[in-house]
Amino acid sequence: MSATTPVLPGTRTRPPAGKAGRSGPSGRLRALDGLRLIAALMVAAYHYGGRDGDVSRAWGASPRHEFPHLSAAFAYGCLGVQIFFVISGFVICMSGWGRPLRSFFASRAARLYPAYWAAIVLVTLVFALPWVTYRPVSASDALVNLTMLQQPAGAERVLGVCWTLWAEVRFYALFALFVVLPGATRRRVVLFCAVWTLMTVVTTASHVEFLRVVFMPEYASFFIGGIGLYLIHRFGHDALSWGIVAVSFLLGQHYAVRGLWHPPNPHYFSYRSPYVIIAVLALGYAAVAAVALGRTGWANWRWLPFAGALTYPFYLVHEHLGWVVISALHRGLGVPSYAAFALTVLVMLVLAWALHRWVERRLTPVLRRSLGGGDAMSAGARGRGAAGGLH
Repeated sequence: MSATTPVLPGTRTRPPAGKAGRSGPSGRLRALDGLRLIAALMVAAYHYGGRDGDVSRAWGASPRHEFPHLSAAFAYGCLGVQIFFVISGFVICMSGWGRPLRSFFASRAARLYPAYWAAIVLVTLVFALPWVTYRPVSASDALVNLTMLQQPAGAERVLGVCWTLWAEVRFYALFALFVVLPGATRRRVVLFCAVWTLMTVVTTASHVEFLRVVFMPEYASFFIGGIGLYLIHRFGHDALSWGIVAVSFLLGQHYAVRGLWHPPNPHYFSYRSPYVIIAVLALGYAAVAAVALGRTGWANWRWLPFAGALTYPFYLVHEHLGWVVISALHRGLGVPSYAAFALTVLVMLVLAWALHRWVERRLTPVLRRSLGGGDAMSAGARGRGAAGGLH
């Protein structure tokens, strides 16, 4: 902890290099890497077997018929996104603490864009193949997608999952403006969480579209919950930090249930129980809390950082390219549904490894240096910042 960081009365500090979940010698929170991959696999299960739509064309039938015993469970996989957001709040607060704004910006841009650009090009090219039944977006919209601003610009998306990146970018912007730019302190981070929480409910009550875009009430609570858990990780137990986490969960589950639950209706693909939605979110919070409290020291496996490195490229390519692989395996080669599902996940993980090996590892350092990130961060921040939410 920096000597200039104020400590609120009654707050016990926790040394950053202590036991609190730091499993690796570099200070990396390896358990978070495992959680990221689990969340990504949850989302993949949802996209492959938990909904209708384009994936039904890949299977040749509704996933309810392909996975009659699991499709209802796969439908909850979409909650992996909310768990990603909790992890992102934790890690962005950790990696942005004590870092100059330019370094923070360079680190985020260099981490986001190389694999993203590669995924945009790959999906566009594959969808343009004459034997692929999915339609590519227009050339103009594909070019707009390279900015990652296609949603506010009104362009058609190349990647279905990119809406989550737009949420992440807005979180980074808010955190950079109100925490990183003036300098992170505990008091300032607590105030940021309090004001953002207030603005989410004001936005919901006001129905003003501009406020909804800026403060994104549907997802803000999860980022805030992750920030609160990082405060506990960094400074130890106190009622204020736990209060941030508790309020974020109470609001977050409300928005999740409101967005994902509906009364039983045969016209819907599946029926999600509100109790299961709440339980899945509670498990996600509990898992990140276990890391924050240093209860995951046993998760010290060397392969976890590798798994974490695959998460972001896997997340980018798994949906649309997964449809093509499913169709080739299941309809083209007659591979049974469950085997095709597992093989598709494996193929996407191999592709993610290739993107990590040949794109991210080569271009990320170059882009970071060109943006002025350089070595401005400390060695400790470099190790801690390696694990992110989606990326």
